[in-house]
Amino acid sequence: MDRTKVGIVGCGTISGIYLSNLTRKFENVEVAAVADMIPERADAKAAEHGIARACSVEELLADSSIEIVLNLTVPLAHAEVTQEAIAAGKHVYTEKPLSVSLREGERILTLARKKGVRVGTAPDTFLGSGIQTCIRLIDEGAIGMPVAASAFMTCHGHEAWHPDPGFYYAQGGGPVFDMGPYYFTALIALLGPAQRVCGSVRRTFPRRFVGSGPNAGQSIAVEVPTHAAGTIDFAIGAVATFVMSFDVWHAQLPRIEIYGSEGSLSVPDPNTFGGPVRIRGADDAEWRDVPVPSTHAENSRGLGLSEMVDALRDGRPHRASGALGLHVLEIMHAVHEASSAERYSTLRFPVGRPEPFPAAAAMAPGGSTDSDSTDSE
Repeated sequence: MDRTKVGIVGCGTISGIYLSNLTRKFENVEVAAVADMIPERADAKAAEHGIARACSVEELLADSSIEIVLNLTVPLAHAEVTQEAIAAGKHVYTEKPLSVSLREGERILTLARKKGVRVGTAPDTFLGSGIQTCIRLIDEGAIGMPVAASAFMTCHGHEAWHPDPGFYYAQGGGPVFDMGPYYFTALIALLGPAQRVCGSVRRTFPRRFVGSGPNAGQSIAVEVPTHAAGTIDFAIGAVATFVMSFDVWHAQLPRIEIYGSEGSLSVPDPNTFGGPVRIRGADDAEWRDVPVPSTHAENSRGLGLSEMVDALRDGRPHRASGALGLHVLEIMHAVHEASSAERYSTLRFPVGRPEPFPAAAAMAPGGSTDSDSTDSE
């Protein structure tokens, strides 16, 4: 199989799992070059993963053999790097979010259409066997008509473990922009597009302190809301309730649950690719586990990029699309805007529900329910 050459911009924490998977797991991709604003980081990643070339961003974009740029920069740089890559005639797959600014997100897709290139965006965890199994169950009517959903992401922030957590609390950070893409993308994959959003947000702690690494003890100013709660109305009529927080020490909440007219479905952590998946019918005495295939149950970062490569070759839409990323970005902005305006925000950028991913949805006898945790940027 001919491999599509990919160039990676950004060699921070998240690049490790991408490089590991793209160089060992996905046979339709070849990582041809890596670049970073700190050249030493690019050199180190190239040496670690056997990449032939570490270079500047300008050199990477000028390389005509590279068809796709994988943008792994920090969120505030996503729009600039993505637009530079599109201007150079490259397809782009970017880490979440598509951009920090909604206007920049719209501009990215407009520029891509003009240049005749594609944009894909993380997260691709919804392509994993866990959520795909849930999609299959919903489509088969296992819980009847979806009526409602809940989504909860609560923790006390990332500064205790991340070596450089400042961007989590700067513009473009916070729980909604950091973790919301996993949860909102999963809900769209399960229920289809959203129509309107209502939310309330707050900033609880004005400063955070780095807990480990060379910057341990350093104070971080918190510029963004760190707790958000709200509702999302979906086009199919389902209503989802969500909480996204960096202000909670402990909680006993589900990740995602879907409530149907005939039962309930427990969806696995959308920041992972596998299970567990549990279901309970209206008359069932208890929850039961649903077997989850082992295909794409492990940490499969890069799956969305690999699927985009196949879609390019087949001439069909790819699933982790820029349009999906823009819809999620609009939801995240709408949460904050609804809080400020004290009203619902109606969404302007609709998207179709991504097609189920057969490679991960097919049942396998005795399929594994194991899943690995994934890194953050």
